[in-house]
Amino acid sequence: MLQPVVRRTWAPRGQTPLLRQWDRRDRLSAISALTVAPRRRRFGLDWALHRDNIRSAEVLRFLQPLRRHLPHGFTLIWDRSRPHRAGTVEAWLAARPARIGVEWLPAYAPDCNPAEHVWGHMKYGDLTNFTPADLDHLEGAVVTSFTHTRDQRSLLAAFFRAAGLEL
Repeated sequence: MLQPVVRRTWAPRGQTPLLRQWDRRDRLSAISALTVAPRRRRFGLDWALHRDNIRSAEVLRFLQPLRRHLPHGFTLIWDRSRPHRAGTVEAWLAARPARIGVEWLPAYAPDCNPAEHVWGHMKYGDLTNFTPADLDHLEGAVVTSFTHTRDQRSLLAAFFRAAGLEL
């Protein structure tokens, strides 16, 4: 996310806008969950940011408070990324079969994943042409985007509809 997503923009004739950026090796990784309460149709967005790649330990640290936040249970709709299929994550989920269900998305089908629509909205909407100075600057912008998106319930519902999921 440190490299800007460059999009067309308006500028006065003869004054081409320039985005100054350099090649970066550091990273900011994120994990997120879109939630919907089936009876009340309340939507939510939870996330966690990490300065390293997300592995099974980070997935478990994300799921544990989510489980407390949704005490009646929930269903995970997951892509087939490696941390989701890790043995420690599968063992943790197997110990809670009545409370947490898992539905796997088809391989290579990001359009079926509502969380991918959140990322698309962030990258191609909120953070378009954004050039962070460092990881702290990027983290602040990502948190602002997540917070703004979380407060727009109709937008969260649109992410589910765009993924073709019935509510």
